[in-house]
Amino acid sequence: MKISITDNGSGIAAQLAKAIGAEVNGRFIHISKSKGAGYITGFNWDGEIRMMIRNYHLIEDITIERTNELADQQEDVVFLLSGIFPLTSNPNGSLVLEKANILICRHAVSSVMAMPRDTLFGSVTIAVSKKHLNQLFGHIRHPVVSTVLAAQDNLVFESRVSAQIIQTAAEMLGQPVPDCLEKQYYKLKCEELLTHTFAQLMQREIIPAAGLHIADIKAIYAIKLSLQSRFTEQPDIAKLAETANMSQPKLRKLFRQIFGKGVFEYYQWARMQEAARLLSEQKLTVSEVGYQLNFINLSHFTKVFQKHFGINPKRYAMVNS
Repeated sequence: MKISITDNGSGIAAQLAKAIGAEVNGRFIHISKSKGAGYITGFNWDGEIRMMIRNYHLIEDITIERTNELADQQEDVVFLLSGIFPLTSNPNGSLVLEKANILICRHAVSSVMAMPRDTLFGSVTIAVSKKHLNQLFGHIRHPVVSTVLAAQDNLVFESRVSAQIIQTAAEMLGQPVPDCLEKQYYKLKCEELLTHTFAQLMQREIIPAAGLHIADIKAIYAIKLSLQSRFTEQPDIAKLAETANMSQPKLRKLFRQIFGKGVFEYYQWARMQEAARLLSEQKLTVSEVGYQLNFINLSHFTKVFQKHFGINPKRYAMVNS
């Protein structure tokens, strides 16, 4: 199903609910059984902070084409924290978690959101005004943080999800306070998520931020997709740069600026994420995973995996079985 939605500044939750026939009950939008299960909910604190929580899965693929009418006037910075809720119920074993990730950007004039079926979307999207963001974090003297606070056009950063973010998100699934305090409670949790996100940014390597053009962003994300889909081939920087129509130094710089990792470092990290998925979800053996990811030496695979996760793959498989 393809849905076209226009965001006029109030978000897309209500329009999405109408498009997929979801039931609205107070601040909750419940996904009907004919479409999947779960809910969307959110809050708006005087336009300074808006938060949307998605905790649902669908039984058919949905693609949303989103247009933002107020993009030229808005100064919001958007934080999309994906895959931060646990998979609490999966009776048929058919659901998979969306990949954990943090994306920081400005509101785009238009964007496409793909929501594949049988995927648990456990995410929090936070839109914060530039003014309020500076009130919260303007005292921090760190180049990466300063770049986010400046919120220039085409701002794009990606970061990993920390254990602290997952813990805070899990606490948000319940409501330990009376209804009259829920808005205040969730605002605190929202700002807690932002605090943990900025803590992640402060761990990044400090490099001068280069201006980003839309063509460059698209090219770098095409490279990211290539790395995630070819785990058996080590990246060839020269070929990637040629395909992206940019110099090798520029490719390396922009890739590290956006993702906080070099090309090969990101490839190895994504490769280990896939290894963990094959061990925990597909229940493959350690040797099967090593072979599938083109590790000729099984002991080398074990060493690389342990470096990333602090535990060897055999033990990881046992703990996550």
